[in-house]
Amino acid sequence: MSFVSDYPAASPAAATAHFHDRLSFETDCADVAASFESGTVDFVLLHVIGSPEAFAKSHLPGAVHLPHRHITAEAMRAWPDETLFVVYCAGPHCNGADRAALKLSALGRPVKVMIGGMTGWVDEGFAFETT
Repeated sequence: MSFVSDYPAASPAAATAHFHDRLSFETDCADVAASFESGTVDFVLLHVIGSPEAFAKSHLPGAVHLPHRHITAEAMRAWPDETLFVVYCAGPHCNGADRAALKLSALGRPVKVMIGGMTGWVDEGFAFETT
């Protein structure tokens, strides 16, 4: 037996449930970019790290700057309760998106993490925006 098959694969039903759940928690750079390109943006994209100056130098097109430490019930009143938020940070080495997702979900807000963050955005060949 190989290291791959050392542990048997999950049943198809268990795998379906697992991957469905995983996709309910996260999205990826390509899906976010495709939504913006097609004009079917049904979420708010939050850049959840850094200073206003760093955000101005480089962020994803269409993103709103709201560092995770500023996510509060008061700050979230700017959006309807059912608004879906997609949060991102610097990349896999950064836990800012997870911190933001935790805060948003604790406030009762729907949220997904954009896996890969800014590093993933670059890896996909997408451009950043400056303000």
